[in-house]
Amino acid sequence: MSGTRRTRPLPGASTAIASSPWIVVSIGVIVMVVLLVLALASTRGRRPYIDARPGPPVATVPLPGLPPGTPSRAASTRTPPAVPGLSPRSTVLPSTGRPTSSASARAGGGGGTERPTPPPVRPSVTGRYGVANTWDGGFLGEVLIVNAGSTARGWTVRLAFPEGRIVGFWVAGAEGGSGRVSDGVLTYRSGADLAPGRSVPLQFQVENTRTTRPELCTVNDSRCSGF
Repeated sequence: MSGTRRTRPLPGASTAIASSPWIVVSIGVIVMVVLLVLALASTRGRRPYIDARPGPPVATVPLPGLPPGTPSRAASTRTPPAVPGLSPRSTVLPSTGRPTSSASARAGGGGGTERPTPPPVRPSVTGRYGVANTWDGGFLGEVLIVNAGSTARGWTVRLAFPEGRIVGFWVAGAEGGSGRVSDGVLTYRSGADLAPGRSVPLQFQVENTRTTRPELCTVNDSRCSGF
């Protein structure tokens, strides 16, 4: 026998490890978790390197037309330092491909041009006001109705004065018409249509007035001429 003393394994230890392999797996997982935590802690403690060295000097560009002594605008040629993980932002907007309003107007063949306003349609039956005779405080007047159209048409005259009163009215050469004075306004409607190219006078008498200019004179809602 030698002088070296051998240690005997504990009875049942190898048998327990062999029969329970999950113990070895658990120990390995714990060791890996500890190593991972240490690696993350060392990575967070590091800071990204930023170049803090000063750039080239800034050149000043004088602006034309300024008086002496006016501070000029500095034109900087220095580029900002690059930061790891960031990319420079582009200021160029993407093209949408849509035509502008002027291009659309040219493509549309001038669709935005204004159309000329058509001239007003002249009525076929018109009236012309006139004064046949005057005296102190009254006068005798007429409205000549003319059909300048190509077809026979009826007509209606409305006549009023700012002062005085219409005491009588009649139509020579046209029978069957009717008229009345209401609130100082004479309304006369023809009984028969007026033939094309023909005319007929509506005569009336006004008393207690100092003017011969009517306040209202229309034929078929169109203003009379002659005053």
